[in-house]
Amino acid sequence: MPDFDRLFPARKWLSHYQTASFKADLVAALIVLAMLVPQGMAYAMLAGLPPIMGIYASILPMIIYAFTGSSSTLSIGPVAIISMMVFAALNPLFTVGSQAYIEAACLLAVLVGLISFVLGIFRFGFLIQLISHPVIKSFIIASTLLIALGQFKFLFAIPLQANNIPEFIISLQQNFHQISLSNFSIGIISIVLLFLLPKLIRSGFINRIIPLLILLCSILIMTFIINSSHYSIQTVGVIPSALPSFHFPSWNWNLVIQLLPSAFMIAMISFIESLAIAQATALKKRDDLNSNQELIALGLANIAAGINSGFAVSGSLSRTVVNADAGAKTPMAGVLSSILMIVVSLYFTGFFQNLPLAVLAATIVVSIWKLITLSPFIETWRYSKADGLAMWATFIGVTCIDITTGLIIGIILTFVLLLWRVSRPHIAVIGLVEGTQHFRNISHYKVITSPDIVSFRVDENLSFLNAHVLKGYIITHVSQNPQLQHVVINCSSISNIDLSALEMLEEINIELSLLNIQLHLSEVKSPVMEKLIKSALIKELSGQVFLTHYQAIQQLSESSATKK
Repeated sequence: MPDFDRLFPARKWLSHYQTASFKADLVAALIVLAMLVPQGMAYAMLAGLPPIMGIYASILPMIIYAFTGSSSTLSIGPVAIISMMVFAALNPLFTVGSQAYIEAACLLAVLVGLISFVLGIFRFGFLIQLISHPVIKSFIIASTLLIALGQFKFLFAIPLQANNIPEFIISLQQNFHQISLSNFSIGIISIVLLFLLPKLIRSGFINRIIPLLILLCSILIMTFIINSSHYSIQTVGVIPSALPSFHFPSWNWNLVIQLLPSAFMIAMISFIESLAIAQATALKKRDDLNSNQELIALGLANIAAGINSGFAVSGSLSRTVVNADAGAKTPMAGVLSSILMIVVSLYFTGFFQNLPLAVLAATIVVSIWKLITLSPFIETWRYSKADGLAMWATFIGVTCIDITTGLIIGIILTFVLLLWRVSRPHIAVIGLVEGTQHFRNISHYKVITSPDIVSFRVDENLSFLNAHVLKGYIITHVSQNPQLQHVVINCSSISNIDLSALEMLEEINIELSLLNIQLHLSEVKSPVMEKLIKSALIKELSGQVFLTHYQAIQQLSESSATKK
């Protein structure tokens, strides 16, 4: 694909954009806007930033993604997990909400964008997808739990720390006597309404805008009925009515080095989360998703957020699903949502100054509570103890230490488990199923075998990690069978073999030859055969290379019978 088309895939849908599509996109944009305003403000607050930055982070990134992304419905903007990771990265370095904190948040977004963009340009998208799904699932559940706990400081109106559970418990004990009943009451009422109203109201459209309606009602009540200062109710406060300023964050190399690990983690989670969400709607919309293109688009979107007074962004599951269900036809829906957000930032920010922080916290808690579940841990443990261990280790790391450390533990365990599995290949002694040309494991099937011939099937690529295991397996069976004349390795499941494994086969061939036992190979795939031809093994092989395993057993059996 030409570079221009690669960087700007929007040409595909812009070339045949129609009025009917515009109407559908406009309706979808209005519905998404109803979710985006409260969510954007809430997630900015979750990141330790002024609420207006949530609106700023929802403007330019969506426009950039619309013209560079490969999904027609993915909604880009602030999301809970990324906001929590931003807070976890910056909280130890700066005072929350300070100008230095805000500037660092913009710089962090630029770094996330640069990392994603570079990885996408050089087609390294596959690297970020190497983390196992159980680890990612555990990380999301653990992060969601911390996000929920982090909202209690707004529900209780007390200073709480929620970087990990022990820290949360200690700070709650220290400040429990300061809990504000008025703030807590507002938060609980909001949570109850957010849970109950969708079950009582059958209209799909109204259900989607219930969070916005509750926010609007709480603002009206605080403005005309309740005096917030009299009841000590915490509100959003004054929000500037202006467009975000374009400026590149101050580039401090010491700070850049400090933020790089967190930036890489955020880039990784942002990409994995966005791609998974885009895939959820891709088949329905017939989108041709490209992982590298998604990295490029997310990179540009985050750079745009950083230079436009925003913070790190990603794909939002809830808004993407609503966008798709609302009938969005093209990425123009995201552009229209951005334009509407500009109108909000210019003319309606003052309306939100009396919005109780407890109500914003309630919208976050309700939107994420379904993600907090133990069932994936139980199901994974039953299926695979190794994956279950990785899940629990990641969960404990995130909830008891911090988000970054927990994710690093998960990544390390992913690769450790991968190496462990590769180093322990499944090797089966196989025999012929009577009346067929199929071969199966002698431990699980009733098969025909011969004392003169033993057949091995290796269900894994051969490498330096597992070559010694196959050699040991062969030695064990040869030592137990003095009548053995032929060893046949079925290579049907081997698609790659490295130099260490080749040398191991050469050693086995020599050692078996000294015992007057021939080594044979069957069903060798082309990539493996190409490497065998380049080695000395084929020339020195004591036996033959057979096209099929059935052919090998038939021919070798006849040869053994003739000798007898």
